[in-house]
Amino acid sequence: MSDDSRPSPPAGQPGTSVAAVIPAAGRGVRLGPGAPKALRTLGGTPMLVHAVRAMAASRAVSLVVVVAPPDGAAEVKSLLDAHALPGGTPGGSWGRTDFLVVPGGESRQESVRLGLEALPPGHDIVLVHDAARPLVPVDTVDAVIEAVREGAPAVVPALPLADTVKQVEPAAAPGEPEPVVATPDRALLRAVQTPQGFDRATLVRAHATVTDNVTDDASMVEQLGERVVAVPGHEEAFKVTRPLDLVLAEAVLARRRLNDGY
Repeated sequence: MSDDSRPSPPAGQPGTSVAAVIPAAGRGVRLGPGAPKALRTLGGTPMLVHAVRAMAASRAVSLVVVVAPPDGAAEVKSLLDAHALPGGTPGGSWGRTDFLVVPGGESRQESVRLGLEALPPGHDIVLVHDAARPLVPVDTVDAVIEAVREGAPAVVPALPLADTVKQVEPAAAPGEPEPVVATPDRALLRAVQTPQGFDRATLVRAHATVTDNVTDDASMVEQLGERVVAVPGHEEAFKVTRPLDLVLAEAVLARRRLNDGY
């Protein structure tokens, strides 16, 4: 959670208004059957709620737009109302952070675009955060925001790789060995996390220009020829994709609650 003793950014300065878009319309099939991934519980609370709280923990973030499944916006709005932070109002805010729920599309890219279109004027910096990264620390969120404020059009939090990486050719048939064609220099590679931060105008232009189905928004900005920079990520900002990830997330949350009262 955020430290409320930290000063808020000076009002009226360029780039001080920050919004976060959380696409949460996916089904999360790798976690198995059941509720959509974002609605799976972690420590008894849906992962989406943890992700929204992670964004709201930053004093810089004034609005969170949650992009719900196309037919699930009402359910998600009720969920957020039920888990509102102290000082919040049903259907409007969590403490000092407002939230908005909009229906998403058939792909992550379309959902992010719909979230962008729902943003009111005045938010010059936009974060895009995976609902399946529920435990990202506030210091990581703030580091991304600060790098955008300092002039980077796009910023990603990233970690060095622990494993050697091999580039392979597709196997001749499913289940057959894959030929290795190269071993990239691991020192030059990074595993990218979220939230990714953007100058709003740049991100809007990327979504209007790039039609390829890409895996993250920063790669869309790369295709525009704009500069993308990396800041240090955090090991607790991992993505909950498989059942083992959920076990690890439960352990991290239990440690936080024991040590920090999270």
